[in-house]
Amino acid sequence: MKLTDIPLEEQVILSVDLGINSACACSAMRLDGTILGRKFLNLPKEEDSLTHALNKIKKAQQHGAMGTPRLWAKAKGINDQISVRTAQFIVDTAILYSAFTIVFEHLDTKGKKKGSKSKRQRIQHWRAQYVQSVVADKAHRLGIRISRVNAWNTSRLAFDGSGEVIRGKEAGFKTNAMCKFRNGKTYNCDLNASYNIGARYFIREILKSLPATSRLRIEANDPQCSKRSTSTYSTLINLCAELHAAA
Repeated sequence: MKLTDIPLEEQVILSVDLGINSACACSAMRLDGTILGRKFLNLPKEEDSLTHALNKIKKAQQHGAMGTPRLWAKAKGINDQISVRTAQFIVDTAILYSAFTIVFEHLDTKGKKKGSKSKRQRIQHWRAQYVQSVVADKAHRLGIRISRVNAWNTSRLAFDGSGEVIRGKEAGFKTNAMCKFRNGKTYNCDLNASYNIGARYFIREILKSLPATSRLRIEANDPQCSKRSTSTYSTLINLCAELHAAA
């Protein structure tokens, strides 16, 4: 199916954080940073089943079992079920908000994690790969685009530009789902990341559309615009304000 083009200022995107705390957090966003809606998918029963399967693998390995292929196959099967449900949820949400593009983090495939502590990380990485693949296939059939942005610090930096967040027990929470900003504000970790993911897409597209002289001037005034690994939702708001003032 041929994908259509529409002006950047008319686009609605769906930024997606495939978090550890929830299956996914989605934010529908416009160019000026307006948030049209937020959606979460939580699958507690499936996650409990996956945790149980991973614990079985851990116990088997502690008792001398090496490959445990059957146990890994069961864990992968549960993870695939979560992936399919997550992908369908994302596509349904994109349709709900008439999204032009679904934006994900670019997956880092470099390096191999080893040891028992990496089991959950490995299964999460497999899931993220599969979810993005299924969503891309479904989205393209519907004429929806897929884009990916730099994943560095999307969760670590507060969307309001106040700096690094404090998460979990360090911030006094019983769960890792919440974080605290340096200014004292508390927020959902995955939702915070989804704002930054969407903002990075629009920042990149805005800068690409500008003449070289305008882009260099903006980057000189606000270096965060050119730093894809540290730009946040607040960077997008500042960029839009500067463009409006220069108009």
